[in-house]
Amino acid sequence: MKRLKLGMIGGGIGAFIGDAHRRASRISNEYTLLGGVFDVDYERNKEFAQLEEISPDRCYRDIDAFVAGELALPEDKRIEVVSIVTPNFLHYHFAKKLIENSFNVICEKPMTLTVEEAEELVRLVEEKNVTFALTHTYTGYPMVRHMKELIKSGILGTIQRVDAQYYQGWINTLIHGNESRITGVWRLNPEYAGVSSCMGDIGIHAFNLIEYTTGLKVEKVLSDLNSIKDDVELDLDGTVLLRFEDNLKGVIRATQVAAGEENNLNIAVYGSKASLKWEQENPNYLYLISDTEPTKIYKPAHTYNSDFAEASHVMPAGHPEGIYEALGNIYKGVAKAIKGEEGFDGEFPTVYDGVRGMKFVHSVVKSNKSGNSWVELK
Repeated sequence: MKRLKLGMIGGGIGAFIGDAHRRASRISNEYTLLGGVFDVDYERNKEFAQLEEISPDRCYRDIDAFVAGELALPEDKRIEVVSIVTPNFLHYHFAKKLIENSFNVICEKPMTLTVEEAEELVRLVEEKNVTFALTHTYTGYPMVRHMKELIKSGILGTIQRVDAQYYQGWINTLIHGNESRITGVWRLNPEYAGVSSCMGDIGIHAFNLIEYTTGLKVEKVLSDLNSIKDDVELDLDGTVLLRFEDNLKGVIRATQVAAGEENNLNIAVYGSKASLKWEQENPNYLYLISDTEPTKIYKPAHTYNSDFAEASHVMPAGHPEGIYEALGNIYKGVAKAIKGEEGFDGEFPTVYDGVRGMKFVHSVVKSNKSGNSWVELK
């Protein structure tokens, strides 16, 4: 089995998301991490490479050195795909550099800070004909994929309402009390995080999950955002009303200040015949409810599931799987695309999903600033 040669930008010592990506790549069994730029501090960069048993020759000082070093190698020795796991403000710069030099890219979300940057990456991906994946990880769960397939089959009838929420509470410890650390957190700094904290970090996941599972496109948004404290520049809480075509309505609720909440992401799609509900903290259960039959519960690793869902679990039935396996499914889908293998529709979010996400975030912020008015996603 040929494993792809993987590089990584960011994700060094102590970086949660970098560790998650490395674990996911190993779970997929499709990659070997060979090199990268793991830290802005070159000494820590080298220290991390040593811990991961990466050759010092493939531990680069910066992105320019990475590109030059890899392109100097014979083509069959070069790193083929690069994961970007840095803070938000660096995503576009690194992705652009890599795509221009024909590297395939796996990028953490949000893809960029602006719509214009996102559209530029679309142009480059199309020009260079590379594979670009955006890690909206929740699309990798087997039951989310089964939800997508059930909705596509028409089992719900006409979709009449869509609700999604993402509740966290971790920012409370940063903004309240004597230990307040507002100025030291990059996610609260517009220069590094972009125009939004809550909606840009987690509301965007709810948005992506809605469009991914339903196949519908949000056309307009009306938002009401809250920064909670006067010295916080970005939103930490908010509600967004959604309008789709054919008079369909929905809502996204997201917060980073709900004390006691961890990663409470859930989605409900309500139809004229039945409805589907899924929640991220219990990801192995998908509920089908209706007015005429008892509640039905779908679980991974059963033959009653769609082929897509069945191709997306690692363990036999009854062995819970979680976030690493979901991210591993995205890595697996990317590997199929790079190798030219046949896959399912929706195995990984693409550069086009990145543009949609940016349009959502900027439209939400615009709506709030304009007195809570309806804004088109365009």
